[in-house]
Amino acid sequence: MGQRVTVGKVTDIPEGAVAVVTIGKKDVAIFNVNGKLFAIDDMCPHMGASLSGGAVEDGCVTCPWHAWRFRLADGVWADSPRVKIGSYPIHIVGDEIQLEVPE
Repeated sequence: MGQRVTVGKVTDIPEGAVAVVTIGKKDVAIFNVNGKLFAIDDMCPHMGASLSGGAVEDGCVTCPWHAWRFRLADGVWADSPRVKIGSYPIHIVGDEIQLEVPE
């Protein structure tokens, strides 16, 4: 289990929205899809595009530059499970959003 970091309030990310938070030196995108929150690295490993600007469909976000699709639930590249970006458990404590990040 990692360290929990409070990154905002539940009301900060309405349904259908995405927010980017910086944890250490890493940007993490938090997506609200149908009232469920998902947190993954905000950088596509292919060419470095921000995934927070991508379209979300069927549980995946599509990189806006070259259409690589990553599953929101676990950060796995939908077209090749060998490639994976960081994915972070989210905990709701009261009205706060907490990300679980490695120590």
